[in-house]
Amino acid sequence: MAVCDPTLEVELGLLADGASCVIGCDEVGRGALAGPVGVGVAAIDGTLGTMPVGLRDSKMLSQPRREALAPLAVAWVLHSAVGLASASEVDEIGIIAALGLAGKRALAELFAAGVDVRGSVVLLDGNDDYLNKALATPLSVVTRIRADQDCASVSAASVIAKVHRDGLMIAADAATPGYGWAGNKGYGSAEHMAAIGRLGPTGLHRKSWLTISA
Repeated sequence: MAVCDPTLEVELGLLADGASCVIGCDEVGRGALAGPVGVGVAAIDGTLGTMPVGLRDSKMLSQPRREALAPLAVAWVLHSAVGLASASEVDEIGIIAALGLAGKRALAELFAAGVDVRGSVVLLDGNDDYLNKALATPLSVVTRIRADQDCASVSAASVIAKVHRDGLMIAADAATPGYGWAGNKGYGSAEHMAAIGRLGPTGLHRKSWLTISA
């Protein structure tokens, strides 16, 4: 994957068009077999300063670099939050609805922090508006493929969400050893798959996703 430095070109255009804030939004943990799915949000307005040096899509950064950048990204944006939907919620309602639920929870945190969510534009990575599917009252959502690479607010959201979820999986690995979550973060690595076959699934596994025979 080619390294790409994000800009604020899209966000500044949305602010110029009348948005009170732009809320960058990105998901994390969508394809994992264990752990929650998360949605990170990062709100910016016209008062923000210079973006952190080296800010990029979380997938383009090493774990140490992400961990160093996350607090800088939190300090740079107006407000940020990470909403989660549990593995059992993914099993119960499906991954798309779980993404919407996680996003709804993240946006509720921004609202509680004083962000004008209704007057904002949500800049969502990808081409599927899973957020409005979960909301009783629709928001202004702009979907954009590669927004996590091209748009700084979404890059910030991706880093903040990735570091938050990784921390949860590292803690879960210490509490429930044997599955390698500190390394694989709940994704289907060979080590993880072998451990499921040997130890069985846990409460953190998305059981509807598992195909290992008993």
